[in-house]
Amino acid sequence: MQKIALVTGGSRGIGSEICRVLAREGWRVAVNYNHSESAARALAAEIGGIAVGGNVASPADTENIFATIRAELGEVSLLVNNAGIGEYGLFTDLSFDRWNELLGTNLTGAFNCCKAAIPAMVRAKSGCIVNIASMWGEVGASCEVAYSVTKAGLIGMTKALAKELGPSGIRVNAVSPGCIETDMMARFSPDERAALADETPLGFIGQTSDAAEAVAFLASEKARFITGQVLGVNGGFVI
Repeated sequence: MQKIALVTGGSRGIGSEICRVLAREGWRVAVNYNHSESAARALAAEIGGIAVGGNVASPADTENIFATIRAELGEVSLLVNNAGIGEYGLFTDLSFDRWNELLGTNLTGAFNCCKAAIPAMVRAKSGCIVNIASMWGEVGASCEVAYSVTKAGLIGMTKALAKELGPSGIRVNAVSPGCIETDMMARFSPDERAALADETPLGFIGQTSDAAEAVAFLASEKARFITGQVLGVNGGFVI
């Protein structure tokens, strides 16, 4: 039986590396994108997958994403809810529209995708969902309140869905990255980056591959007795 994975926000950053690692492990990967079509199509060609456009914050777009995958590959047996955006600034400066945008992409997007993926998984009595959270969802981050809220919500969703779906043979876990080399790190100065590395017990900033390998592990049979867990990939920053 073919292993079919959907990685939301898979065209760049941690998402693109997740796509590569899953393809290496034998998954046919659907690379979801919202704006980065050319990057998604290039990645899909590289890994032998497909690129599927759509905004996961939209229920209609999400249904179209799953319909396309179903028609071209089959039912999704691994859902990686990776799509996410960040915001840095004072809470008092955060607009209502931007608050809703973060909630829509980071949290409602995962809700929409889970709603679309779960029925087929229940019918198959198997499946796996991996949510990409953040260490700030575990402990909160100053000047990143909205982002922290959405990632904390993903962690709550992970634990609750794991209990609800376990009897149907579906595992639900989260990977919680710390400081990882992505576009989100670009706002930090060299001194700030050095301080973050110094604050990390292992003494360095992680790579996208560190998070991607954790996802591949949780999606594999090696993790068949693991569900409802939050796997921190943060170098010891949060323990």
